[in-house]
Amino acid sequence: MRWQERISVSPNICHGKVCIKGTRVMVSVVLDNLAAGEPPAAIAAAYHIAPEDVQAALLYAADLAK
Repeated sequence: MRWQERISVSPNICHGKVCIKGTRVMVSVVLDNLAAGEPPAAIAAAYHIAPEDVQAALLYAADLAK
């Protein structure tokens, strides 16, 4: 999977923060939940996003860390 297919940035959405495409769910929120120990399936359900979106957030973070 390519995270670029599921993550977007727009200056008109959430003040230009990185979000799950088609939503206002910020990638930072997904990553904060993962860091707090929330299971990916629970995060997906709570924010009404696909489990693949949670994985894309992780891939995005991994690319930034390189």
